[in-house]
This record gives sequence, structure tokens and C-alpha cells, in this order.
Amino acid sequence: MKTSQSLEELLIHREQAISILMDGGVGVMPSDTVYGLVARAHDPQAVTRMYALKDRDHKPGTIIAANVEQLIELGVSQSNIDRVSQWWPNPLSAVLDMNGNDYLHQGVGDIAMRVVSDLTLQILLQKTGPLLTSSANLPGQPESKTIAQAYDYFKEAVDFYIDGGIIADALPSTIIRPDADGITILRQGSIRI
Repeated sequence: MKTSQSLEELLIHREQAISILMDGGVGVMPSDTVYGLVARAHDPQAVTRMYALKDRDHKPGTIIAANVEQLIELGVSQSNIDRVSQWWPNPLSAVLDMNGNDYLHQGVGDIAMRVVSDLTLQILLQKTGPLLTSSANLPGQPESKTIAQAYDYFKEAVDFYIDGGIIADALPSTIIRPDADGITILRQGSIRI
């Protein structure tokens, strides 16, 4: 029987998070833009659990990676990467087609992804591989600006929390989709295209 845990008991350091993620865990941590719910992209069970926590169906999250090679290993073609890589690393997400790994894109065929510029996050991603992430909130609710707000949403349903302080004024990533005519901006965020 699992006992109830407080936020203080679930707060950990990044090195501990790497171990938990590698063992199939799901957690909440600051990404390069907002607090995110995270799971290893190479772990179908962890990804399925993360989507269940967010109550998401046919609405994929975002894959964050340390470099483009990690995205290619997941099944993104080099030609798709080449269409957007000039803007990476940056808080810019590109919605790209993905071959296979339906558990990541929930069968819709494409998913947002980005190569992060935050050095601390890059180091973590080099150790864990790419992560699937989604903002640390429930559908229709405000994004978490503090780790305490994220805990209010998920309590002990996740395996860990990493406190990154208050994320008050951070803009979300810009989201683009390459198409036959060039680039379509789906959401204007912190990077101007």
C-alpha cells in the first residue's frame, strides 16, 4: 500500500531524477519554458502513464531533446529536421511527421519537438535521452508557475518534483509547422520567426 507523500518528500535533485526517469518514472520539472510533466520518450509505458495523468487522447505533448541526433533516433527524418534545424537550439517547437512510435504521437502522425538551449536541461537530456513533456497542469487549468502549483495538480501521482523557483514571466515556445509553402506559425512565443 502506497502511503501519501508530501511535496517535500517528493522534491529531488536532477541526478536523482535521471535515475527515476531511466527506471520508467514520470515527474514534474522546469523545462526550458514552463514546468512540465515529463517521461522518457523511449519508454512507451512511462509515456502512456504521463498521457493518462494529463487525460490526453489524440493530443500529443512535445518531445524535448539535447540535439537533433536524438530526434532522428526516435524516427524523425533528416529531411524534416533540415527544414527547421536552423532555429535550434531554442524555445521553438516544430510539428514534424514521425515514422513509427505511435505511442508518442498518439496515432496522429506528427508531434511537436524542439532542441533545447538551456545548458542544464541539455546535460540532463544527454543522460536520459529525449523526454516527452506537457505543461504541468490539467486540461483547461492554468499552467503551473511554481512547483507547489504543480503538486496541487498531481500530488503523489508522479514520482518526483524538481523545484526551479517561480516561472512567472516565461513565454511558451513558439510553435511552427513546415509545409509545402514554407513555415506556418501555430503559436507565437518567445522566438520570433
